[in-house]
Amino acid sequence: MTTVNIKRLSSTQADFDAELNQLLAWDDSVDHQVNETVRHILHAVKTRGDAAVLEFTERFDQVAAPTLSELEISAERLQHALDTMPADQRQALEQAAERIRDYHERQIQPSWRYEDTDGTLLGQQVTPLDRVGLYVPGGKATYPSSVLMNAIPAKVAGVAEVIMVVPTPRGEVNNMVLAAARIAGVDRVFTIGGAQAVAALAYGTETVPAVDKIVGPGNIYVATAKREVFGVVGIDMIAGPSEILVLADGHTDPDWIAMDLFSQAEHDEQAQSILVSPSREYLDQVQASINKLLPTMERAEIIATSLRDRGAFIEVADLDDAARVSNRIAPEHLELSVEDPEALLPSIRHAGAIFMGRYTAEALGDYCAGPNHVLPTSGTARFSSPLGVYDFQKRSSLIGFSAKGADRMGRVASVLARGESLTAHARSAEYRIQDPEWSPNE
Repeated sequence: MTTVNIKRLSSTQADFDAELNQLLAWDDSVDHQVNETVRHILHAVKTRGDAAVLEFTERFDQVAAPTLSELEISAERLQHALDTMPADQRQALEQAAERIRDYHERQIQPSWRYEDTDGTLLGQQVTPLDRVGLYVPGGKATYPSSVLMNAIPAKVAGVAEVIMVVPTPRGEVNNMVLAAARIAGVDRVFTIGGAQAVAALAYGTETVPAVDKIVGPGNIYVATAKREVFGVVGIDMIAGPSEILVLADGHTDPDWIAMDLFSQAEHDEQAQSILVSPSREYLDQVQASINKLLPTMERAEIIATSLRDRGAFIEVADLDDAARVSNRIAPEHLELSVEDPEALLPSIRHAGAIFMGRYTAEALGDYCAGPNHVLPTSGTARFSSPLGVYDFQKRSSLIGFSAKGADRMGRVASVLARGESLTAHARSAEYRIQDPEWSPNE
């Protein structure tokens, strides 16, 4: 394995902003042919239901079935997967699920209301979504952690029915994913995938019920389909490549930091790993660790390509400057590998998840820390938040005027409505005004 030289930047160089922009640039535009294919699939499923889903499943996954009902996995089959899995895997899944559930139970938002001085009721009613669809990649891919992270917050929020879709190309069923679905409380599981599964969830078919929101990761066809059906249903987000930014003071074992950077780079060649430090010597040490450890990695080629094409070491003046650069990047994952992360925390404004201190590896957040690992990418942490219970709840405003309140505020509404030339609005409010002598012109 050849050495990988990571791109070096300095926050003091004249063209730093331009170089940083180029580093962060990621083209999320969809190939025209992908768009056309996805739209064709969506239209077919919308108009032909089960039959179209079965045709696409046979074409893309080489799985044939006479009816879509035969592609549904029973609750007994899910339980069997849980009962027959290795004990250490079951224990790990159950421990992770317990922590994820405990964390998300603290996010539950209650309804609230109050009365103003004239007895008018105002408030907000918080209710869960009725039905949510969860997309899980299938085949040889194993993402039980995604099942837990998406399904558990939905159930904590009170969603009555979670429908999971997972492709099984050539009949390859992943028992760990099925066991995770059982632990997380998934209600129904269909072994379908791709854009056709997204379409089935969005529009409903004779067998698959339509959902209110679709969450979960997928390939470019799945992501494009989610983008297309948004508006018919809600979606979690359109996620870009995985990212990590490590902000280091130079006193953490450089091997640890090298492996933390690898942990994101091994996702795929587009993943981005960035190290920011005020110590040039430390950046050199981490570079040496990378070259030492890279040959030991199973996915060494992917890691090397990711680090070479999208990775970077950024030298900064001090930790305050490091925080400024971090906020500019707004990373998905931010490790504060410093002596006193609490002191630095107030300076951090934009990050999907913040990992505090030298012992807090980002990988723990992916699996079992408790907070959600579905996080905003590509700088969207500037305005987006991690997936949570609040994504599976909606809020309705409560307004209940007393007679006195309708009289008082009706006069205000009348003036504003007539100012907008909306006479029916004005008169609707005026009918509730109790003073028979009152006129809108007084």
